Amino acid sequence: MGQFKNIKPESLWRGEVRIPSRGPLKEDRETEIAVIGAGMAGLLTAYFLRRQGRKVIVLEADRIAGGQTKNTTAKITSQHGLIYSSLIKKIGKHKAQLYAMANQEAVRIYEKLITEQEIDCDFRKLPSILYSCQETDSLKREAEAAETLGLKAAFTEKTELPFRVEGAVCFEDQAQFEPLAFAKHISQELEIYEDTRALSVRGNVIETDHGKVTADHIVFATHYPFINVPGFYFLRQHQERSYVLALSGAEQYENMYYGMDSGAFSFRNAGEYLLLGGSSHRTGGKTCGGAYEKLAEKAAKLFPDCKIEARWSAQDCVTHDRIPFIGKFSLYHSNWYVATGFKKWGMTSSMVAARLITDQICEIENPYEVLFRPARFLVRASTKDLLKDIGISTAGLIRGGFHRNRRCPHMGCGCRWNPNEQSWDCPCHGSRFEADGSLVDNPAQLSKKAGFR
Repeated sequence: MGQFKNIKPESLWRGEVRIPSRGPLKEDRETEIAVIGAGMAGLLTAYFLRRQGRKVIVLEADRIAGGQTKNTTAKITSQHGLIYSSLIKKIGKHKAQLYAMANQEAVRIYEKLITEQEIDCDFRKLPSILYSCQETDSLKREAEAAETLGLKAAFTEKTELPFRVEGAVCFEDQAQFEPLAFAKHISQELEIYEDTRALSVRGNVIETDHGKVTADHIVFATHYPFINVPGFYFLRQHQERSYVLALSGAEQYENMYYGMDSGAFSFRNAGEYLLLGGSSHRTGGKTCGGAYEKLAEKAAKLFPDCKIEARWSAQDCVTHDRIPFIGKFSLYHSNWYVATGFKKWGMTSSMVAARLITDQICEIENPYEVLFRPARFLVRASTKDLLKDIGISTAGLIRGGFHRNRRCPHMGCGCRWNPNEQSWDCPCHGSRFEADGSLVDNPAQLSKKAGFR
């Protein structure tokens, strides 16, 4: 980590945009709708509900867009890796087409909103390209599947990348933007309380560390739901980390690139910088470090004259069937809603979630409701990953029993040291803590007071 000693682990967006702070909740409140979480999903949901004339309060434990939104690479795309040929096999062509259309529609809604509101957020329409350095068969199947679902996708052997690829799939009509500049604009007229952590929710009442909020409808937009029962989301998804470098003096590309091979890299330009991403691993599942060094080594090889200007990492929730959970939180709470499991496509999925949840609360029919329904369980797509997650969680709980001072306060799993981020990470459900025990990422709600020893 020596070469990164003077580079603060902060995203490029965080260094460029400052969103004015809001005060915490000062008294008990009543409202029609309460949104927990002021990341992109929560902000967009509150924004669209307010446009429908609804009274909305947003509660944020930290700062507006201060969680995963500030760490995104901010691609707005229906190109989600190697997914469409698999979806057709597992859930059928109709539902696979709903997934494709929901995400492509999200790209169009972003463009319309940014144009109408004249939001200065470096929004750019450009292709998103999925590439492989190893094979072409799966790419050709993916291109054919995506095209049959109505997306503008085609196989190609040509890219701008400075290394040879075997093949690629080019998705047209995709986009990228500056997420904090966008979040700053849409949050301006919203009623948001920062530094207000939701501690528990019972019925219509949210208990926070600054008082109670009573609401007819409650939206959980906290990245990972902190309520374990009902819903049982801790059994149905896990979290993964990935890392990014912002490079100056590197090439400027006209497209976004995402590698499908194991250990592959992603590329996209952001103004004068090139964002190089990769080194993904399950949260709490990698202890040897070297994630940033691997990216730096690749950067030096591809762009000898480049300079590392910023470094940061992101965390993503991954459901067992790779489809987000969006909609009614559980069968037992008709007025609770959830948005989680966005995998690496948080900006696009946030728009899908905001429109779907807004429609549900406003009793407007939405064609995507059944596809993203959180209460679903797809046996063919889910059993293998479910058993794998149960095995990892069981091992984590056993580790927590032997190392009590390293237990995660969420459910008692034993945390592991992450040398990439100098943090203690939970391999069971993805909570993360600073070396002194301060909470970084949920589902844990509180810092580990005694720290880690």
